[in-house]
Amino acid sequence: MPLDVAAIRQAFPIFERTVHGKRLVFLDSAASSQKPRAVIETLSRVYSHSYTNVHRGLYTLAEEATALYEEARAKIAAFINAPEPAEVINVRNATEGINLVAYSWGETHIRAGDRIVVTEMEHHANLVPWQQLALRKGAALAYIPVNDAGQLDLTVLPALLEDGRTKIVACSVMSNVLGTVPPVKQVAEMAHKAGALVMMDGAQAVPHRPVDVQALGADFMAFSGHKMCGPGVGVLWGRRELLEAMPPFLYGGDMIRTVKRDHAKWNEVPYKFEAGTPAIAEVIALGAAADFLSNIGMEAIHTHEQEIVAYALERLAELPRVHVLGPGPAERGGVVAFWMDGIHPHDIAAILDEEGICVRAGHHCAQPLHERFGLAASARASFYIYNDQDDVEALVNALRKVERVLGR
Repeated sequence: MPLDVAAIRQAFPIFERTVHGKRLVFLDSAASSQKPRAVIETLSRVYSHSYTNVHRGLYTLAEEATALYEEARAKIAAFINAPEPAEVINVRNATEGINLVAYSWGETHIRAGDRIVVTEMEHHANLVPWQQLALRKGAALAYIPVNDAGQLDLTVLPALLEDGRTKIVACSVMSNVLGTVPPVKQVAEMAHKAGALVMMDGAQAVPHRPVDVQALGADFMAFSGHKMCGPGVGVLWGRRELLEAMPPFLYGGDMIRTVKRDHAKWNEVPYKFEAGTPAIAEVIALGAAADFLSNIGMEAIHTHEQEIVAYALERLAELPRVHVLGPGPAERGGVVAFWMDGIHPHDIAAILDEEGICVRAGHHCAQPLHERFGLAASARASFYIYNDQDDVEALVNALRKVERVLGR
């Protein structure tokens, strides 16, 4: 069944407002999504009714907060089909999750002469941690290139794997610029045959389509709650046997079992990676966001976004100055990055804002990818559950205004 976008919008208080006297057309969910009342009310309810620190407390409020916190962990595990909740680590965002792996696993396992493989389409969060690890360790950093159509060129991967030097492959499940959904399952199969692990960046995929970490063959996956209708928290999932063998990333309270004057013993997984007081209410509200999306249906969300992006690509093709980055609708998610002849993306975004339309402009934390296409920046419209064809029409009409105002 198609999504009832009008009903979904009513669940989001922000769509009650206007911008410059125009209805709000929010096309920037790839950066951060809007929040439904169910999530906002969960945050308020925890802070006003059940808030205290989790774990170790023996009084009623502490037991309630701990139960809600761990229940949210279980919801997230189910959302990505993790084998067990203990494999879900609560972090600030996907960036922190990837850095955790790069430091904890990477510092232990990467040595001089080893190779780390990333793709040319990676967000800086799944590139810079590996770049810096390679520099610290004297390892090589190699890239899987992107072709002109915005697809990964996997023909180079066998040569990068055959000598056994590659220890980990970092790959996005969906590009935040091109919208490309690469064959990450195939990447994982190839990497595993060569004895390498795979770090998947699920920040753009988990909010928008069914994601099964087991079926994809991931060893680690990070994603951000704020992109999936939740608050500003994130998740790192990892295979338990890998997490068990990894040292902590941060040290302090809650991640310890015993502390003596001259040594300490760590808590069990996942707690040894959750030092200090966590974002308790926010994690609980992320569980509410997972419930909200699950009730809509991730398959339905994925189908809806494919239809919207196909329509957007069709309509944008009518504008001669507009050039879209990335593949066709069958191979992409709900992201459309583009540039216009002779018009800076910042100017595009400014004029669209006058029409109440929110798009992102810049390099979208993917400078090497933009350099690959000879661009310093692009404009990006990204679609979600609260967008429909009327939003596409508003975008196209506003881009016609950009052409009239700034075109020469």
